[in-house]
Amino acid sequence: MKVFFSIVALVAMLAPAFAGEAPPPSKQAKANEALVTKAAMLVEKIGKTAAFTEFRKKNSEWLYGDTYLYAYDLKGNVLLNAAFPKREGTNIAGGKDAKGKPFQDEILKVAVTQGAGWVSYMFPKPGQTAPSEKWAYVKKVMFDGTPGLIASGFYPE
Repeated sequence: MKVFFSIVALVAMLAPAFAGEAPPPSKQAKANEALVTKAAMLVEKIGKTAAFTEFRKKNSEWLYGDTYLYAYDLKGNVLLNAAFPKREGTNIAGGKDAKGKPFQDEILKVAVTQGAGWVSYMFPKPGQTAPSEKWAYVKKVMFDGTPGLIASGFYPE
């Protein structure tokens, strides 16, 4: 019985270490995280308007294949979605994925509570309607003095 309680105590102590989501280590994950970090630095350097103009350029380092950036304010208002521009100006708070996960709220929560991190969810690839597993790296950023987030995701192969 003593061994059982020791194991339970050990699991309880280690649980916080496993609480955060992260994709399996891969080149895709590293590239995605680097892209978001670079985008956040560009926004803070040249401002939202100029940076968003760059992020919308097709076949650039910011928008190609399944790779694109999106940005929200911390209330869930879509400021940028390079792949789905019709979403700009809408509010995504409370949005759920195909399995019912409130992934949009998770994205906001990661930015607010952690400053940066990963969120997984089911979402269609650009040009498709069927959802696929997607991992997004989220980073809190200041948009011309207003807090928000910038993110990009990838679909594991």
